[in-house]
Amino acid sequence: MKTIAFLLHNNFEQAEYEEVNNQLKDKGYKTLLITTDKQKEVQGMKQDVNKGDTFSADIFAKDAKVADYDALVLPGGTVNADTIRGNKEAHGIINAINDAGKPLAVICHAPWVLVNTGIAKGKTLTAYQTLQIDLENAGAKFVDKTVQIDGNLITSRNPDDIKNFVEAIDKALS
Repeated sequence: MKTIAFLLHNNFEQAEYEEVNNQLKDKGYKTLLITTDKQKEVQGMKQDVNKGDTFSADIFAKDAKVADYDALVLPGGTVNADTIRGNKEAHGIINAINDAGKPLAVICHAPWVLVNTGIAKGKTLTAYQTLQIDLENAGAKFVDKTVQIDGNLITSRNPDDIKNFVEAIDKALS
């Protein structure tokens, strides 16, 4: 059974974690939640405006072992993505997954992280539309598509793209 890790902080877009997680479990994957926060209870948000549910992380980023995961998913949420993009432990996990050529699936605002890790340069990516200039300034080509695949990178724009996002993750792991 393949294991897919989700990496997030707090104030993440709940649908981009919960719906993606549930759909991947329905396809037979084992999933794991990693947090960069200092406590395991993490707060979801609904469209960056309303507090959603809380979830309990399985492990802290400092204790994560990349060799244990077959893929990594980065949910969005403006505050979550902005926090993760400045977190060196998160960068270590993300870069290790990318360097190993494992699927790195990034949705909505989370592609901001690809700017800070240096992964965006030379890649064709999609994301929430307000990230276009940031991604282009980082040397990426931006496209407006439900899913964009560039090597091991899988990117999507927003919660409306979750079905296609999950299908792309599943295909990458098949």
